Amino acid sequence: MFESENSSLDPKYVRRREIVFVVLSGLFLGSLAMLNILGITRLIDLSFTIGSMTVPFKVFVGLLAYPITFLCTDFISEMYGKRRANMVVWVGLILNIWVLFILWLGSVLPPTDHIDKVTGLPPIESLDWVYFKIKMLTFGATAASMIAYLTAQFVDVRVFHFLKKLTKGKMLWVRNNGSTLTSQMIDSIAVISITYFYAHAIKIPSDETVSGHLIMLIFSSYFFKMTTALIDTIPFYIGVKFLTKYLNIDPFDGYSGEKNSNKDTM
Repeated sequence: MFESENSSLDPKYVRRREIVFVVLSGLFLGSLAMLNILGITRLIDLSFTIGSMTVPFKVFVGLLAYPITFLCTDFISEMYGKRRANMVVWVGLILNIWVLFILWLGSVLPPTDHIDKVTGLPPIESLDWVYFKIKMLTFGATAASMIAYLTAQFVDVRVFHFLKKLTKGKMLWVRNNGSTLTSQMIDSIAVISITYFYAHAIKIPSDETVSGHLIMLIFSSYFFKMTTALIDTIPFYIGVKFLTKYLNIDPFDGYSGEKNSNKDTM
C-alpha cells in the first residue's frame, strides 16, 4: 500500500514503515480489547496514607492497559500523521462493536441455564455464571467507553497536532503530555459518569454517597492516567528519536515551514 504512494522511496523504508505501523496498531487494538473485556470486573484499591490522612485511590482493572493506547496513537500521530491516527481510532470503535457482538452471540447460543430476570444471571452454581457476569460488566463498561473513547481519542489527536503546529514541530514533551492530559480528563469524566448513570454498572458502597464515590473514581482514574502520561514521555522521546531514523521520517515536516518528500508517504 505504501509503495504505490511513493514509488521513489527506498523499499527498505517502505517495509519498515509497514511493520512498525502494524505493530503500533496491533498493540493499540489489543490493549483496547483487553481494556474492554476486563473493564470494571475488579476495583483495585491503591489508597495511601499521608500522615494521619488516608487518600482514597481506586481504579478499575481495565484501566491498567489504557495508557499504552494513547502512547501508541501519539507515536502514530508523530510518525504517520493525523489521517492514519484517526483511522486507527475508527478501527478501535469497530473492535469495540465486535467485542460486544461476540459477547452477545455467546449468550444466546444454546444451551443456557435459566436466566434470572432481576439479576440477568444464571444460578451462581452454574458454569455459565462467570461468562454472563463478565458479559454484563463488559456490556456496561464498553457501552460507556465507546462514547468516551471516541471523544477522548479524537481530542488527543487534534490537540497533539494543534500543539505540534503551534510549536513548529519542536518541544515534543508539550504535545505528548498536553494532548494526553487534556483527552484523559474528558475520558475520565465521561466513562465514569456514563457507566454509572446510563449503564448502571458501578455499585456505590453503602457507607459512601453517589457523588463522593464517583468523584473519587474520576480523580483516581485521571491521576493514574496523568502519572503514566508523564512517565511515558521518556519512552516517547526515545522511541521518536529511534523511529525517525529507522523509518527515514522527518517529524518537523509540515510544521517547520519546510517541505519534505517523505511526508504523507505512509
